[in-house]
Amino acid sequence: MKFTMFAALAAMFVLMPLTVQAEETGTSGKATPAVSQTAPAKPELTAAEKELKDLKDKYERISYNNKIYDENLKEQMKNDNERLLKLITENKLVSEEQKKELAELTARFAKLKAEHDITSEEIRAKTLALTDEKNEIDMAIKRMDYEEKKAKHENEMLRAAAEKLKIELEMRGSRDDWKKEANTEPLYLSKPFDEKTGTLTISDRRIPMNGLVMNTTADYVNERIEYFNNVSTAPIFIVIDTNYGGSVRAGYRILKAMESSRSPVYVVVKSFAASMAAVITTLAPHSFIYENAIILHHQMSSGSRGNMTQMKEALEAARELDRRMNTPVAKKMGLSLEAFRKKMYEHNSDGDWEEYGDKAVKLHWVDKVVKRVEETGVVKKPEKNSSSNLIISLLGMKEEQTDANGVKYVPLPRLEPFDFYYIYNRDNYFR
Repeated sequence: MKFTMFAALAAMFVLMPLTVQAEETGTSGKATPAVSQTAPAKPELTAAEKELKDLKDKYERISYNNKIYDENLKEQMKNDNERLLKLITENKLVSEEQKKELAELTARFAKLKAEHDITSEEIRAKTLALTDEKNEIDMAIKRMDYEEKKAKHENEMLRAAAEKLKIELEMRGSRDDWKKEANTEPLYLSKPFDEKTGTLTISDRRIPMNGLVMNTTADYVNERIEYFNNVSTAPIFIVIDTNYGGSVRAGYRILKAMESSRSPVYVVVKSFAASMAAVITTLAPHSFIYENAIILHHQMSSGSRGNMTQMKEALEAARELDRRMNTPVAKKMGLSLEAFRKKMYEHNSDGDWEEYGDKAVKLHWVDKVVKRVEETGVVKKPEKNSSSNLIISLLGMKEEQTDANGVKYVPLPRLEPFDFYYIYNRDNYFR
């Protein structure tokens, strides 16, 4: 580009003097010879000639100047050409250096690009590996979440099934419990005996007194009398299915508890009441008996050990306690104690005077015969063997035992001081 510019300038300066020179030479192209300086003096020129001469002189000056200008231009063009060549060479050198540098840069760039591509591929590979690993971890986490949710769901299902089963069992238990209860309220009647129908209505203020009358029996009965008294003044019922009698002092505690009760106490004999149990029935403020139930009165029995004086003292103590227990019974019958004792042996050689319920009423052993007993207090299904277990618990003793002869018996507990057994024991079952 620089070369073209300088060439154009050179051509322009060359053409200018050539034009002037062509004008000087004319069409022939030959140069006008120079005017000699030693020419002879001429005659004075005319104005036209003078003007022509001035023009020629001017022309020569201009031509000379053009030559000088041309030479200067040539020199300048030469210098410019040399400079142009130098610049072209330098430009080529710079271009080559730039090409070299560009090549180096291109190679470096290519290397860097290759390294970058390698690094990028390595990063990509690592990223892919990390992505795969992350995907595997995410998948494992999702799988664990799924397994956890699955296990949780299964646990919920199992829990729901267990809860359902529990509810079914509870419902079944509730149904069983419902069936075990009458789901009715006991009747608390101020006058529980209906004279017209002969029906006695018993509430849950009921105290069973079976087996033997012992200290444990007295504790059991008296505690309930006291409790029921603290609840209300509704009637209390002592129900005797079968009672053979027992400790005189234990029976006396029960008599005093009935006597002290603010609530009326009703004693009901359903099957058999003997000895101390018969005394409790006869002396109760209110007593009832089934027609075919039996009450048995007899003398108190005792045994003694020691010398004659000791045995005499023991006998006197027994007579005194018998007098204290049986005198109220005889009085209720309208008899003296001796007359009462006599009648015992008149009816039985062993002195065991037993009577059915209807006759016991006539003898004033019991107040009234009852035809029906409505146990409104029994609202729960009775447990198996509850009665026999209760008898053993009241006795405070072990279960039946067998002696060396294979005969079953129940051992009696040791009596407290100045106490005697008042018990019906014909077959020596109680020992």
